[in-house]
Amino acid sequence: MLRLNLSTEPRWLDLGHGVRLFVEPLTTAIMLAARSDPTIVAAAGNTETSASNDDVARIVAKAVARIVVKDWDGVGDEDGEPLPLTPEGIDALLELWPIFEAFQTNYIAGALILDAEKNA
Repeated sequence: MLRLNLSTEPRWLDLGHGVRLFVEPLTTAIMLAARSDPTIVAAAGNTETSASNDDVARIVAKAVARIVVKDWDGVGDEDGEPLPLTPEGIDALLELWPIFEAFQTNYIAGALILDAEKNA
């Protein structure tokens, strides 16, 4: 049975290590917008060096996060001072393996699993 969460309200997503992201619900419109991200277009269009599945996953996660993340908590500089949310900060945060993996598993995977089920 497919269970739909029809909430359109943003929610806090706990990524562990004291990090939380305030994210919009993942929708088709967001995934389509992410496809237009220049980094994804460049990776898809580069036939000389095709990106690995891991590279594509990282690129897509960052593109989606830059769209959906509206706030964060638990992210600071080397002195522990809270950092403001920026696209560059989101990219840097998702370069940390445990954070990337939690974002992939707890946010993006639900949409991908649903997409895989419809294509089965």
